[in-house]
Amino acid sequence: MRVREKSVAVLALAVLGLTACGGGGASTAETADFKKEASGSLTAWAFDNADDVGKARMKFAGEQLPDVKITMDQTPFDAQKFTTRAASGTVPDVVQMDRAFVATYAAQGLIKPLDGCFKAHGMDPAKQFYPAVTQQVTYQDKVWAVPQFYQPAAIILNQDVLQPAGVAPEDIDTSDKAKLLSAVSKAYKSSGSNPATLGFDPVAGGQAELWILGQGGKLMDDKGAPALDDPANIEALTFLKGIYDAQGGYAKAKSFSDSFDTFGKDNQFVKNQVGAQVDAQWYVNVLAPYSKSLNISAVPFKGKDGKPFTVAGGTSFVIPAGAKNADAACAWMTSLVTDDAWSAAGAARAEKIASTPGGMNTGLFTGSPSADKLIRDKFVKASGNAGFDQTIATYYEVLPAGKSLGASPAGQTIKTEVNNAIASALLGTKTPDKALADAQAAAKRAFDQAGS
Repeated sequence: MRVREKSVAVLALAVLGLTACGGGGASTAETADFKKEASGSLTAWAFDNADDVGKARMKFAGEQLPDVKITMDQTPFDAQKFTTRAASGTVPDVVQMDRAFVATYAAQGLIKPLDGCFKAHGMDPAKQFYPAVTQQVTYQDKVWAVPQFYQPAAIILNQDVLQPAGVAPEDIDTSDKAKLLSAVSKAYKSSGSNPATLGFDPVAGGQAELWILGQGGKLMDDKGAPALDDPANIEALTFLKGIYDAQGGYAKAKSFSDSFDTFGKDNQFVKNQVGAQVDAQWYVNVLAPYSKSLNISAVPFKGKDGKPFTVAGGTSFVIPAGAKNADAACAWMTSLVTDDAWSAAGAARAEKIASTPGGMNTGLFTGSPSADKLIRDKFVKASGNAGFDQTIATYYEVLPAGKSLGASPAGQTIKTEVNNAIASALLGTKTPDKALADAQAAAKRAFDQAGS
C-alpha cells in the first residue's frame, strides 16, 4: 500500500459513476444507531498486503470480539467494484479505503454515518485523532469513517551532496523562494543536458496537495466545492515550475527520478542522485538498512508563513449502507484504532526490527496523538546514528502541523485533476493558470454531478 506516486485516474472515473446509482444522497443514512454488543458474522474487504503492523492489530481486535466470526477479503479496494456491490446489495460489513473517497460515498448515501458508532464505544473522534485527520472524514457535520494512519511529509537531506555544494540545511526552505532556488542551483549537477544529481526533488506528482496548500492555496472551499483556480494555486504551481526549470526542466528531471532505484540498495540517496527530497515518513524505513553508508538529516516542509507544514492524508474504515452486521463492524473498526491495538502493533514491529540486521525503529504514525506518543516513548530509541535520529525526530515534530485535505463529494476527482494540472503546467503544454482553470472545470462537473 505504500508507494510514492499512484495513478488515481481510473478510480476517479469510477467514482463519477456513483451519480447513477447513489439514490437519495447522505440523508438516506441520517439515523444510524449502533449497539456496543457484537456477535455473528463479519465480512471485511480491501485489507490487502497486511504487514506485521496490520496483522497485530487485526489479531488484537479479533480477540476483543470472541462472539464475532470475521471473514477477510484481502483483495485491493476498487471504486467500480464497490459501486457495483452497493447497487446489487452484496456489500461487506467493513471496507478499507483512502480518506479521499469518504465524502463522495457519504454524499451518495452509500456508507453509514458513524457518530452513533463512536458514541456506543465511548470514543470521541475529536480527541482520538488529529483534527486534520478527523476533518477529512467529516461531511455535513457527521463523521463517516474511522481514520487510520497519517503519513506526514518532510524533506530528507543528503549531506554528502549538500555540504560539498555549500548548502546548509536552513537553505532548503520552501517558504523562501529565492533562498531555495539558490540552493537548488548550487547542488544540481548535470551530465551534458541531462540531470546527474537533483539539488532538490519536489516529488510534484506524489506531493501535489502539499505544494498547493503549503503555498497558501486550496483544493476546495468549506462546502467541498473545488477551488483549483484559486490565485494562490497558480503562484504555487509557478514556484514548482521554477524549481524544475533550474534543474533541466520537468521532463528531464522526471525522467531522471523515474530511473531511481527507490526501494533498492542503489536508491537515490545511496547513489547521491538527490541533495534533498520531499518524502513521506515511511521512506525512512526504506533508507534504514543503508544507514551506515548514508549521511542524512531532515528539515520540515514549510508553508508560506515560514512555519512547518504537512498534510494529513491516509486510509480509513467505512461501513456500507447495506451492511448486514453494522454493530460488529463498528466494534471491530474502533478496536483497530485504540491505543492498545496500536501498542500491539508497535510491539510486533519492534520484534521484527530486533530480528533484522541493522534494523531501526522509525516509529508508527497512526492518526492518533496518544498512540503516536505511546509508540514513540515505548519503542523508538536512539539508533546510534545521529542523522537518522534527527530525521525521525523531524517527522514527529511536524505531526501537529498537519492540515486537512478537505472533504468533498468530488474529492478523488479533485485529487486527480490537481495532478493533471501540475503535469501539464510543468511540462509546458499549458500555462499554470490555464492548467488550473481546466482542472477546475473538470472537478466542478464532478462536484455538480455528485450533488444532482
